[in-house]
Amino acid sequence: MNTTDRATVLPLGHQGRRHRTFRVLPGFSLTMGVTLAYLSLIVLIPLSAAFLRSGSLGPRQFWHVVTAPRVLASLRLSFGASLVAALVNAVFGFIIAWALTRRRFPMRRMFDAIIDLPFALPTAVAGIALTALYSSNGWIGRWLEPLGIKVAYTPVGVVVALCFIGLPFVVRTLQPVLADLDREVERAAETLGASGVQTFRWVVLPAVWPALLTGCALAFSRSVGEYGSVIFIAGNVPMVSEIAPLMIMTKLEQYQYADATAIAVVMLLASFGLMLLINGLQLWTQRRQRTRS
Repeated sequence: MNTTDRATVLPLGHQGRRHRTFRVLPGFSLTMGVTLAYLSLIVLIPLSAAFLRSGSLGPRQFWHVVTAPRVLASLRLSFGASLVAALVNAVFGFIIAWALTRRRFPMRRMFDAIIDLPFALPTAVAGIALTALYSSNGWIGRWLEPLGIKVAYTPVGVVVALCFIGLPFVVRTLQPVLADLDREVERAAETLGASGVQTFRWVVLPAVWPALLTGCALAFSRSVGEYGSVIFIAGNVPMVSEIAPLMIMTKLEQYQYADATAIAVVMLLASFGLMLLINGLQLWTQRRQRTRS
């Protein structure tokens, strides 16, 4: 009796077990239930509490709180500095990721490990170190001030701190993509007469563009809520170098919990809108690449 004949005489229960689909994890219902429960406890319920707490103000009082000149100035600084820092990190993060991936030089592994320092370093320590460097009597600040460039206790210092904490997100997102990028395609473009700029524009950039957008989005979202490394170098001058997270802390210290959650809700909605825009741009780029291919 061959294998087919033996399969036909097996009982129905044995055949069902024999053809059962193998799963590493439990079924969809259990995994989805655990996912929703965990996300609800960790993300959805705390965010809902912020919305409910700020809703106790009423629409008129809520608008009055979030449109106060000092609050608006802090929101502009937080989002504007985060955007500038993300763009700066996009440029220099790409260069660093390219050098670490495509070049071999002494102490490359050490420089590669240094990229992760902002992840491991306490934010307060980073803020104190940056302030010591860029203050008027710091190692770098003493050379910049005679040129009329003041970094510490200005919005420029906020951008510097956000560049420091956001750089690893861009580099670590780009490195795997650059490592997997087929260099034969670049050589083929050069063989066909493309210049270095044309090869980068039409071959390299389209391949790394989604990862670059993802890294910028991660760096931006991390920078918007940054507190510890910024407050030391910012100086916290009202209407000048005061960030939105500090405004929330100030409201909490004054026991104005509803006002603090109102500012937090505005930051949450603005961040969500920007992240949605970036994700939409990323999907549009991927679809455009598919249609071209």
